Amino acid sequence: MNLYTKGFYWGCMDVDHYFCKTKKRPLKIKPRTKRLTKAKEKYLEAEETLFQELGEYRIGFRRKFQFESTKNWRFDFYIVKLNLLIEIAGSRWSVGRGGKKIANAFNKYDLAEDLGYRVVRLEPHQIDSG
Repeated sequence: MNLYTKGFYWGCMDVDHYFCKTKKRPLKIKPRTKRLTKAKEKYLEAEETLFQELGEYRIGFRRKFQFESTKNWRFDFYIVKLNLLIEIAGSRWSVGRGGKKIANAFNKYDLAEDLGYRVVRLEPHQIDSG
């Protein structure tokens, strides 16, 4: 009997033979962290449009504004004179993808309003249409 018929190859067992001997399945290796989702194409176009329009009208603004340093919450734009935070739906930082994350988004908006900011959430089609 050679090593190939017993399920051995270069000193390693195949999965079925290992299960027969031990009644255990081998461990599956899973990635430990989830990657950040990619931004949608409509979001990217809307963000670029808003960026260009704010620049044309010489409105003072900041991009990817983080209003509290202890949280990893960002808004897409912050208009300084109006104290206005703008969130465009579909960004990788917007937290509107379901369940617990929706509640987290409302906490983000509530905290921003408590700190004196005004919050506006826009859909990409609203920016493209004017």
